[in-house]
Amino acid sequence: MIHGEHAVKTSEIVAEVSDRHPHAAWAPRIDGIAASTGIETRGWMLPLETAVAPGEGSGLRAVGIAPAQEALTRGGFTQQDVDRVIAALETIPAPQTVQERTAPAWEAVQSYGERAARGALQEAGLDAADVDCLITSHSTTPALPGLDMALANRLPLRSDVMLLPATQWACIAGTRSLALAADLVAADPDRVVLVVISEALSTTYQPADDTLESLIVRLLFADTAVAAVVTGRPRPESVLRLDAAWHHTLPGTQDLHRLETRADGTHFVMDRRGPRAVQETVTAMWEWLRARYQDDPDTWHPDVLLAHPGGTRVLEYMEQTMPDAWPSGLLDHSRDSYTSGNRGGAAVFDILRRAHDAGQQKPGNRAVLYAAAPGLTATALEGQWL
Repeated sequence: MIHGEHAVKTSEIVAEVSDRHPHAAWAPRIDGIAASTGIETRGWMLPLETAVAPGEGSGLRAVGIAPAQEALTRGGFTQQDVDRVIAALETIPAPQTVQERTAPAWEAVQSYGERAARGALQEAGLDAADVDCLITSHSTTPALPGLDMALANRLPLRSDVMLLPATQWACIAGTRSLALAADLVAADPDRVVLVVISEALSTTYQPADDTLESLIVRLLFADTAVAAVVTGRPRPESVLRLDAAWHHTLPGTQDLHRLETRADGTHFVMDRRGPRAVQETVTAMWEWLRARYQDDPDTWHPDVLLAHPGGTRVLEYMEQTMPDAWPSGLLDHSRDSYTSGNRGGAAVFDILRRAHDAGQQKPGNRAVLYAAAPGLTATALEGQWL
């Protein structure tokens, strides 16, 4: 795990947003809204000042000085008035362009991804030359070529490595990449798969937006890069054995949560119906587990549940819908992870890392990993702690 190195406090975001939008409908409630997230600090790859800085040039950048002068002259302004108006307009800062906003973030995504990849290989006792397949995801910094090609050159990887970029997996990148990796090593147990997810979710921080949804987005997201190695044969460094995967997609829900690219950059658009849709996938996952263990329904239960549903409301729903006989505290590591921000596709790995570092899991413990993402789609995995 490589967390964003710039600590951004919730109080700093609240101050910046309040100063910029003092008359927004939610302004009187901003302190309560911020407190309800339960997040006090999150790590970003770039500082808050970078996200809120104006763009290069002035407000005249879009039309140009010459066309503006010509339009004012045609409008009957004297040359003296034209000069004064142009001078005034040149003092108005322009918002950042997509390039200004994403270029430094894309460089950070590559750098963080490389560091995570090298760290994962080192922990696994492997070298870059041992990798047979690379799976990558980075939905918030679209680029072509993407993170797969960047890492193939930075690490570097062998020229015959299979590259599988999955840019649009977003919040399910953690679970779905593991499911794909498990299929790949099941087909060839000697195959070594490297998974790398690097997300600069802070690029969705849009200073000009004054909607309640935009405020929530600014408060929630954190930047993280993560890497893991998946092999087909047990190794001394192995942490988790993956036994089964489950996928579920709700039709007609593609507009509930989405990423939009506008003139000033990337915007994450949230819909209040989203949590209810995610809950539907949770219910379907319980049915999958129930059917998987129908011969032992009274005694089987996961010993740890590593869930990234995107918010605390769905975590509460998961607890409410669990069988009464299941032990309490299954979602503790998920809640702990969320207190330092929503990490998107990297979240499940952060939760897994927390469960590992806590030292409470014993060999043979059953683990369930779950995540939901815009689409609305979900993936879960079931396996055994090693």
